[in-house]
Amino acid sequence: MGGAPAWEVIGVIDTEGDCADWIFPADPGAVRTARQAVRGRLRDWGLDSLADLAALLVSELVTNALRHATGPIGVRLVRPSGLGGVLLVEVSDPLPDPPRERPARLEDESGRGLHLVASSSRRWGTRPGVTGKTVWFELAVPE
Repeated sequence: MGGAPAWEVIGVIDTEGDCADWIFPADPGAVRTARQAVRGRLRDWGLDSLADLAALLVSELVTNALRHATGPIGVRLVRPSGLGGVLLVEVSDPLPDPPRERPARLEDESGRGLHLVASSSRRWGTRPGVTGKTVWFELAVPE
């Protein structure tokens, strides 16, 4: 009887109110599970129009975290308090080094995730945490 299957969430911190937090194992199945969690929560919040883009960007950041970190990956959504606000999305991992956006050549199989986040979001950035870092982005909520 081993641990939890890789596709499961290893912790749900809070999914009530204006904030939703999950912790996923550092396993490839976390990408799909994170996408599903983000889509589901945004639909519950009536933000269906942002669900696909947010899920895509989260999957890019979770994939990036999986390539470089070995510990759990956190995903957090913060819903705007009013119409026309901004959805904040954060992906955290235990690696302290900030990601670097770099130009990808046509033949490269990776290296486009941060460019996609930067070009698709209102703003994005990183901040250090106690044991790692958080990469965040904002999506404008249509009125």
